[in-house]
Amino acid sequence: MRRVLLSLSICLGLVACSDDHVDRPSHKVTVSSSDYRPAKQLFGAMKTSSTGSSEAFGSYSKGCVGGAVQLPETGPTWQAMRLSRNRNWGHTTLIDFVKDLSRKAAAQPGWAGIYVGDMSQPRGGPMLTGHASHQMGLDVDFWMLPPKRLDLTVAERENLSSISTRRAKGAYVNDSWTPQHHEVLKAAASDPRVARIFVFPGAKVQMCNDEKGDRAWLNKIRPWYGHHYHFHVRLKCPKGDRACVDQAPPPAGDGCADAEKWVQDILDPPPPKPRDPNAPPPKPKAEITMASLPAQCSSVLSSQ
Repeated sequence: MRRVLLSLSICLGLVACSDDHVDRPSHKVTVSSSDYRPAKQLFGAMKTSSTGSSEAFGSYSKGCVGGAVQLPETGPTWQAMRLSRNRNWGHTTLIDFVKDLSRKAAAQPGWAGIYVGDMSQPRGGPMLTGHASHQMGLDVDFWMLPPKRLDLTVAERENLSSISTRRAKGAYVNDSWTPQHHEVLKAAASDPRVARIFVFPGAKVQMCNDEKGDRAWLNKIRPWYGHHYHFHVRLKCPKGDRACVDQAPPPAGDGCADAEKWVQDILDPPPPKPRDPNAPPPKPKAEITMASLPAQCSSVLSSQ
């Protein structure tokens, strides 16, 4: 609760808000009109994926995925963590991307591969706890902890913690940040399948300062609250998925000046905006129901 309140206070005045992590679809999504059951309860109960080939429906924070594939718990260059959550599912495009990035991570000194955090539920959709996004099988969290071994037991994967790479509330990186983190994030951002990568502001600024070559990839690295124990990769809608809605692209440029502004607001927070005493209290966020999801998600949910 304290973390939620802090994020709200930041958005209300301590740091300039960005819509990067908030999914704002580029066009309207067709939804069902009469099913008002809570979607997170229904999708959270699914243990397996629906039938058919992979297809993403809707948007990152209001969608689902049909024909999701489960990332194997262990591979030659990765391990899926927190298996009890059953969130190591995704669109086939995401599965391929995770495997590709893990091989690139394994080429870095001191990295045996990569630890994979939350992806999506077996059929995507809203989750009972945690993420607002990760609903279309196109989002994945990668741990900042460089793997030394890839033979962790199930119990170890439940109890091992990642490492924080920030200091000064995210204004700077700490001693756990390495050039290898820079290279792994650069490899991810350079992949044409990637739309955005979310990290804490100090990491973005550090990468801006350290990069001496091509800077185009920095555009995809977006500062956001938290994201110091892991970085969050969001893929573009796969070609052919006509009911998948991409997020509007990031602003042009490398985004480094914007990240610097985030850091300055962390170090010297602007005063909060005064609240109008006559303004009505903010409305609680509405729960996502089946009626607010794309119509195809009902079929995904009921598929045997």
